[in-house]
Amino acid sequence: MSGESVKAAKVLLLGDPALRRKSRPVDSVAGADFRYDRDRLHATLEAFRAEHGFGRAISAPQIGVAQRFIAVNLGDGPFTLINPEITWASAETFTMWDDCMSFPFLLVRVRRHRSISVRYLDDDGAVRVMDRLDQATAELLQHEIDHLDGVLAVDHALDADAIVSREVFEQNPEWFADKVDYVITPTVSAPA
Repeated sequence: MSGESVKAAKVLLLGDPALRRKSRPVDSVAGADFRYDRDRLHATLEAFRAEHGFGRAISAPQIGVAQRFIAVNLGDGPFTLINPEITWASAETFTMWDDCMSFPFLLVRVRRHRSISVRYLDDDGAVRVMDRLDQATAELLQHEIDHLDGVLAVDHALDADAIVSREVFEQNPEWFADKVDYVITPTVSAPA
């Protein structure tokens, strides 16, 4: 596996039973199988960003790997959160329209904590802490950590009108923005 270019995997779509499995912890960050799956997850994130123009993170279950790790790219290049756990969550919450690579055709109105702290292992196995995260990163990591437990944004839908087609949403974004406390820009610049 070393020296090979790792190809992007297919992102599993809503309804696939693999998205509902609780992931097991990563036992060794040095294992060849883990490193291959990690590289494949990163390749999938970058391919999705290049194709769709958005996507900040993806969890291993979204490519059928039932292990607790997440590939993230917030614009400064990719990194991995291995065995992440939320160690603190703010009492303050907000509502937003959430989207997901496993259902890019939908948006879901959800409630999230405004800030969280996360402990995780990095690619070398060192313990890291992201403390009292900004709102955009906090909502993203809540979404991705949910995936590790087999929980999807659709499970957090606030009411019967909280799941909408992306096409309908994009036809009247101002109307939908008035229905939530916080709006993220649904697109980011795709990497060169």
